[in-house]
Amino acid sequence: MNKDILICGTGGQGTVLASKIIAASAMSEGSPVHSAETIGMAQRGGSVTSHVRIGEGAFSPLIPFGGADLILAFEPGEAVRNLKYLREGGTAVVNTAAVKPVTGMPGKTDYDGAACIEYLKSRYSCVFVNSDEVCRPFGSSKFFNIIILGVAAGAGKLGISKQTILGQIEKRVPQKYVEINKKAFLAGFEIGEEALK
Repeated sequence: MNKDILICGTGGQGTVLASKIIAASAMSEGSPVHSAETIGMAQRGGSVTSHVRIGEGAFSPLIPFGGADLILAFEPGEAVRNLKYLREGGTAVVNTAAVKPVTGMPGKTDYDGAACIEYLKSRYSCVFVNSDEVCRPFGSSKFFNIIILGVAAGAGKLGISKQTILGQIEKRVPQKYVEINKKAFLAGFEIGEEALK
């Protein structure tokens, strides 16, 4: 399997853990993997981008512009910012819940991601998920990174088996959170399956 996956979001959303689960899952299924993160001002809510390149065709960890088969976007503005990586015919799984920039004055920003969502809907193949809604049963938006993996897997876009990803969740998530993360992944998987219908 050859697949280039870009994961993007803001600091604190769990993008790096998601990329590590994807990379470890692909390696456990026998594929070579290259990966890299650009995290910059992540601790202050800045952009975080992870590149995961799976297969024999990748000779460097960074995905070239127009080369990503899949973008997992944890925030709508970050989705639009990283569209230059998406190949023609590629897919983006996008969180519709916006993260307000920390640099804005409290209560003074009107950014809600709506314009980004409309732009994406008009031009690209996307699966949209609202983290506020899908995370409500789990009590925290911190589970979205695992849910979005489930959505992508359920929609058949990761090319990695459900059982392999569940196995990596067991290995990479602290023990006391394993079961709830597995439930979050399976909830996302069902959303992804529905998106195919």
